Amino acid sequence: MNIQIQTVSSLEKVFGDEPLAALPYCQTTALRGETASFQIALKSEANMPQWVTVKVDGPFAKTNVRAVESVPCRYPSSVFDDNFLRKTPGLYPDALMPLEDDAFLLRPNQWQALWVSVPVADDCKPGNYCLEINIATADKSANAQAKFDLEVLDAALPEQTLIRSEWFHADCIFKFYNTPCWSEEHWALLEQYFTNAASHGINMLLTPLWTPPLDTNVGGERPTVQLLGIEKTGSQYTFDFEKLERWFALGQKCGFKYFDFAHLYTQWGAKFTPKIIVSENGAEEKLFGWHVSASDPEYANFLRQLIPQLLEIVKAHDLEKRIFFHVSDEPTLEQLDTYKAGAELLRSLIGDIPIIDALSNIDFYKTGAVDIPIASNDHLEPFYQLKIPNLFTYFCCAQYDKVPNRFMAMPSARNRIMGLMLYLYDLTGFLQWGYNFWFTQYSLKQDINPFFITDAGGCFPSGDSFAVYPGKDGPIDSIRHEVFSEGLQDLRALRLLEQKIGREKTVALIHDGSKTPITMKDYPHDASWLLDLRQRVNEALKK
Repeated sequence: MNIQIQTVSSLEKVFGDEPLAALPYCQTTALRGETASFQIALKSEANMPQWVTVKVDGPFAKTNVRAVESVPCRYPSSVFDDNFLRKTPGLYPDALMPLEDDAFLLRPNQWQALWVSVPVADDCKPGNYCLEINIATADKSANAQAKFDLEVLDAALPEQTLIRSEWFHADCIFKFYNTPCWSEEHWALLEQYFTNAASHGINMLLTPLWTPPLDTNVGGERPTVQLLGIEKTGSQYTFDFEKLERWFALGQKCGFKYFDFAHLYTQWGAKFTPKIIVSENGAEEKLFGWHVSASDPEYANFLRQLIPQLLEIVKAHDLEKRIFFHVSDEPTLEQLDTYKAGAELLRSLIGDIPIIDALSNIDFYKTGAVDIPIASNDHLEPFYQLKIPNLFTYFCCAQYDKVPNRFMAMPSARNRIMGLMLYLYDLTGFLQWGYNFWFTQYSLKQDINPFFITDAGGCFPSGDSFAVYPGKDGPIDSIRHEVFSEGLQDLRALRLLEQKIGREKTVALIHDGSKTPITMKDYPHDASWLLDLRQRVNEALKK
């Protein structure tokens, strides 16, 4: 049996139904504290599937090799520009499956890939290192070898300053794993997923004081996932913050620095209240929800009693400068009045703590309704031109024309280049709504298998609604998750270079050879350009 082997960059997607077109990628540079990634493309010319062992020899003890598995992509996108890999449904490489006993199944006559992650320790000695990849059948009748050279530079990757939120759906965890909400099994799983998220640069955690009013039909609801214990006696409320304090402690232990609270009003306009379970006269009831208007005086009474006590808990955990509130997700201009009413009540209770929300119309900022707008990246320019302090951006299912995004059908460079955009636009934060949304749209079906349904039941382009898959014992990464994390490493390297040579020279280095300014909608599409840019940044740091 003959095995073809070639090392390729992390920005390639190796499809099993087409010839390998990727150029060889055999070397790179990395900073201390960075994770360098590449892929090993393999093709067996045998007539039958064959198990092989995978060994990576080299000086990096924590090198991790995973199998790139293809998953169904039934909905690539609703609209296509000229920066997609494919426009047809099919099997797309995405899930990074751990190898068991270093074994990998080679299928006959198709290209497959292994993903190699090389964490470079903070105290790694600078120099040139070589990794040797050895592939062999159990009987040693066939084998293949490849080498990858990694130069570790003396510079260390600085700490991430970007605030990155990728909404965490705690209800999807307990529903998929069939564990009671807030059981010890649930908390153990949360710790694994928290750790995974934080290790990929997600440092702000969506906190379900009550079930987040996100992605439900009007009148619909998601599984209850409420951290607050609430009792009502007459017009008085009593709050139990025990679970919230455990959430804060676990989040900080796992690496989160910031916390944003579940929205105070329903999605798309702040017209109603979120689902909030309250115990009254010994019985639990849904006191607030779609049946209660946002302007109901009882809800204002509830918030006026809750918020001061909540802020005391926040202060006890040293989080006063690291929390954010939401009013309503993605309101339109027609809903400005209801949004403003909710924001004004909230502002009267939280003082100068920031209100942030995803939206696309600049009037929400100009009228003072929101402190920090999170503008979609295809509507970012007007917000950027106003020089709004601490500006955030986001992308989701609707950002398919020209701008960066992470759909499975898009090239990985279109995902990773978001790190460069965050630098060029000098943004404070980035949001994506789906770290682990494993339901269908509006949360109508809550028992899907994300390895087979990658499009929220045919409603969001594959790759939009989650970045990790649910493994037997915890999270399984995706190509998209890893590649965006590489983009954040690019951002940190650019910040470091700016410290050394200044912003003007750093921006000039980025544009070296470009005939026009690089913008959110106009940038080089070639993966080779992005890889070369990162090497030019590293060379500048080396000098």
